[in-house]
Formats: sequence, structure tokens, C-alpha cells
Amino acid sequence: MNLPNKLTLLRFLLVPVFMVFMYIDNPYSYLIGLIVFAVASFTDYLDGSIARKYNMVTDFGKFMDPLADKLLTTVALIYLCLNGMCHEIVICIVLAREFAVSGIRLIAAANPAGSKVIAAGMMGKMKTVLQMFASIFGLLAMALLAMGTIGEATYATMALVTNVTMWIMAVLTVVSGMQYIIPNFDLIKNAK
Repeated sequence: MNLPNKLTLLRFLLVPVFMVFMYIDNPYSYLIGLIVFAVASFTDYLDGSIARKYNMVTDFGKFMDPLADKLLTTVALIYLCLNGMCHEIVICIVLAREFAVSGIRLIAAANPAGSKVIAAGMMGKMKTVLQMFASIFGLLAMALLAMGTIGEATYATMALVTNVTMWIMAVLTVVSGMQYIIPNFDLIKNAK
């Protein structure tokens, strides 16, 4: 297994660690959760850069890297939603797109005419980056409030900024989803 794939697996392993710190009732647990999320998010950038630069792109990476991103960002969205940083409809849009794209990828991989791995597109990558940055900003607000570093007014402002950014990300989510569905509609139509 090459280094980019190991970084992808590391991202999978960091998700439950992130969840534990977001669950612990301690003034500093959100800060630690934020750090874990940021490290996991950075591995997404790092594994892709290394894979492209050193020609280490694999089918495993094309399939598992977006899956690791989906798991990490969806868990973060749920915690942000619970803390008023993200609307439930945004989560529904993201999950619907992720299930649809994953389904298309599975159909493409199982296609009897020749299996095909569909890699993440540029719009999907932009959506993921925006989602990760908005999540980091929202998690930072939660951490600062829990540690008593900011007051409710500042927290409310940061929550508003996070919410607006999440809605922008939701629009990108729909557009990037269409970029998977439309070119691969024949796969869906001819699936057995």
C-alpha cells in the first residue's frame, strides 16, 4: 500500500477520534476535536498531492479517498448542526448527493461492459474544501465558546458566517452532483 492510500486510511481512523472529543464534556475537548479534524482534512490535501506528483494514483485511492472525505465531513456537519452552525436541509442535500454519487460509482465499477472507477471531479473537490474550511471555522467557534474565550454575540456571528458558507457549499454540492449524474446517465439507465 502506497503512502497516499495510507493517509486515506489514517483519515478513516481519525473520524472516531474526532467523534470522541466532540462528545466529551470538557472545556478543551472541542479544541482537540478541531485539531483532529484539521489534521484529517490536511491528509486529504496531502494524499492527493503526493499521488499526483509521484504518479501513485490508484483505483483504491480514487474510490476510498472520496469515501473518507464523506465520512469525515458528514460527521462534522452533524456536530455543527447540533450546535446551530449548519441547517438540517444542508445535511440532507449533502447526504443525498453523496449517496447518489456513491451509487453511480458502484454501478460504474460493476458495469459488465467494463468496470470503470469514477474519480472526484474539480467541482466536487471545491465543495469538499469549502465544507472543510467552513467546518473548521464553525468548530473553532464552538471551541472558543466552550473555553470561555468568546461570548454569545461573537459565537452568534461566527455561527451566521458558518451557516452562510454551508449554504453556498450546498449549492456547489448540487452542481457537482449533476456533474456526476448527467455524464453517467447511460450507466444508470442501462444498469441491470
